Amino acid sequence: MNINLGKPQIGLKELHAASKVLRSKNLSQGKEVLSFEFEFSKIVGDRNCVAVNSGTSALHLALLALGISKGDQVIVPSFTFAATANAVRLAGAVPVFADIDACTFNIDPESISKLITKKTRAIVVVHLYGLPANMNLILKIAKKHQLLIIEDAAQAHLAQINNRNVGTFGDAAIFSFYATKNMTTGEGGMIVFSKDSYARIARLLRNQGMERKYENEVIGFNLRMTEIQAAIGKVQLKKLPFNTEMRIYNGNYLSQNLDSFVKVPWIPGNFKHVFHQYTIRVPAAKRSSINIFLNKKGVQTGIYYPIPVHKLKAFINNKYKLPVTDLAAKEVISIPVHPKLSRRELNYIIRQVTLAV
Repeated sequence: MNINLGKPQIGLKELHAASKVLRSKNLSQGKEVLSFEFEFSKIVGDRNCVAVNSGTSALHLALLALGISKGDQVIVPSFTFAATANAVRLAGAVPVFADIDACTFNIDPESISKLITKKTRAIVVVHLYGLPANMNLILKIAKKHQLLIIEDAAQAHLAQINNRNVGTFGDAAIFSFYATKNMTTGEGGMIVFSKDSYARIARLLRNQGMERKYENEVIGFNLRMTEIQAAIGKVQLKKLPFNTEMRIYNGNYLSQNLDSFVKVPWIPGNFKHVFHQYTIRVPAAKRSSINIFLNKKGVQTGIYYPIPVHKLKAFINNKYKLPVTDLAAKEVISIPVHPKLSRRELNYIIRQVTLAV
């Protein structure tokens, strides 16, 4: 077998939606983007949504719209994709790296508390792999210290805590629609805001600093989403609930059958994990051989993330001691969990993992 780690769920409806836009010849940001923003708002508590060209742009603009600027400190997890910290730097602020919880891989509230200084303005909370972070504790910390919260939900569309969707807890949240995400527009992102005033700033910034043509109010960027992306996004959004349930089914099936062999994902009570990635832990000394074995057997794997952000060349800082992060980076392997996996493929994955370990 040859089983891909991820597979974009693109079908005839997406092709038709893109073709319709092309035939209209209205390609730049317009009615489709506005409609997509409105439809997306329904899954984030009717909050104000601003569509942009990527998840990274979404995070960058979210920080700027909340007033994060030069000299501010923003607490972020180190066990994440570099874009999380990149956006903080691009806003002129300083990323301060927190450790993670050993069970969930998400930012550790206790680690956050230890890092807060007079310069701390915000916390970027990453809902890694599709599992929500411990928002109840993080919200208490933020309230106590008057900090802003930005949810990086790039991997967590429809993930929940106590039946409340991620993206509705913070002052802002972002989602990614990159090709491998749980829903895709090819490239693209969405910013979700708790206040309309924040959303207006983001709209200005994404479009050269203007809401009305040639009436530039601030210095801005060109980070608009195209009409084609938005049209695809609307179709993908309709498919998202079913595809999410399939990911959850596949993830649970893998866990039921692998629990005796490897450390499977742990899900706190009343948390909904949407399995952007299904990530297991194996002994660090064996990971390379397990990885090679699985790929030779046609089971594509991924390691997210092999180098913690605080150890990357662009951010390296030896003052950080993040033992849980460092160990996770040496032990994690992600295996296929996407919605199109058949029972036969799931059983094949399970068999190969048990043989590999």
